Amino acid sequence: MTTKERILEEALTLFAQKGYDGTGVDMIAGRVGIKGPSLYKHFKGKEDILNALIDNAEARYEDFFGSEKNVGTIPETKEAFIRMTMDRIAFTMRDPMIRRIRRFLVQEQFRNDRLAEITTRHQLEGVQRMYAKIIKAMMDKGLFIKDDPELLATELASPVVLWVAKADRQTQFEQEIIKSIEKYIRHFCDVYMKE
Repeated sequence: MTTKERILEEALTLFAQKGYDGTGVDMIAGRVGIKGPSLYKHFKGKEDILNALIDNAEARYEDFFGSEKNVGTIPETKEAFIRMTMDRIAFTMRDPMIRRIRRFLVQEQFRNDRLAEITTRHQLEGVQRMYAKIIKAMMDKGLFIKDDPELLATELASPVVLWVAKADRQTQFEQEIIKSIEKYIRHFCDVYMKE
């Protein structure tokens, strides 16, 4: 791991633990094992580190979870839809970087407008729009009953977001929460899918 990567790794850990304002550049440098001024060889300052972290997390999320612009392959069956959805949820809940960035965003969303927008996009609006496209495409294929795909996507995503937040707060319940999420998604499919 390069020094720049270590700076980002340690900064994310500290931001998630202490918040953005509670983390200083010298603190980050100390965790990396360098002097504060050496950090400036890699980043202009703490805000530059934050921007790099957000950019990295956004790219990782796009690659492994998807987005409204990148919905991936449209499932052809109920089981494929459930598997795709559970894979995305597992990534969200278990990826160490995404988990820490989400914890950080939840804390900082009330202090920073950009972080508030990112939090809303990742916890509701982006997921809702992506699933609205997926559900609409599956409706067009005759797999879902005809209904409002945006409302169905909201109905699908909202309880899952709450369960993921609970898993972040109470990690000891993660396996139970994953089972609850899958049970809910199966119920959702039983209600709205034709097969």
